[in-house]
Amino acid sequence: MADSLRTRVTRVITGGAHALLDKIEDAAPIAVLEQSVREVEQVTDEVRAELGRIVANRHLAQQQHLQLNKEHDALSASVTTAIAENREDLAKQAIARQLDIEAQLPILETSLSEMGQQDKELSGFVDALMGKKREMEKTIQDFEASRRLTESSNLRKNPAGTAEARMNSAQSAFDRTFRRHTGLNGAGSGGLEQAAKLNELNQLVRDNKISERLARLKASH
Repeated sequence: MADSLRTRVTRVITGGAHALLDKIEDAAPIAVLEQSVREVEQVTDEVRAELGRIVANRHLAQQQHLQLNKEHDALSASVTTAIAENREDLAKQAIARQLDIEAQLPILETSLSEMGQQDKELSGFVDALMGKKREMEKTIQDFEASRRLTESSNLRKNPAGTAEARMNSAQSAFDRTFRRHTGLNGAGSGGLEQAAKLNELNQLVRDNKISERLARLKASH
């Protein structure tokens, strides 16, 4: 994965609580947080695209590695036959091809190992980004609920209250909710059918991880 994309993922995951709070002070909180969610989605799409490229290249490299190994084995049999038929010239050609293959295999194996590590890293980033998105969406939901409760309370206490007073109350409620749920440490594209399937797959993977961890914990007690 390119360093620039890795840097973006790291920035989104670690967040910038103080910078985000500064933005919230100067803009509509929901708009700021929803923009942050969209950024998480955009970075997630980019990581998935890179993951797809790595998976495709890894598959091609695996196929090439397999084919070269098969060819090397076949050439060994050809060398034996050529020697038996006193065709030293053919045996030398087969051996020369084997040497070429033997020079390529270590490079392919190194490439496969590197792509395997990238596959693992990118898959982990996708999981982390999806978790970050769920966290931020929960923060938005909590804030909206808190704002509705605050506005309703203010209207009962002071029906003639000014818009400024209502906005200040909502802002205070949001700040409390944000701090409680993030600890000042977080928050900061295809078709609908594809997006729904991806979301379903992500949830299935998450549910499986939860079940596996629960099973391990139960087994250890």
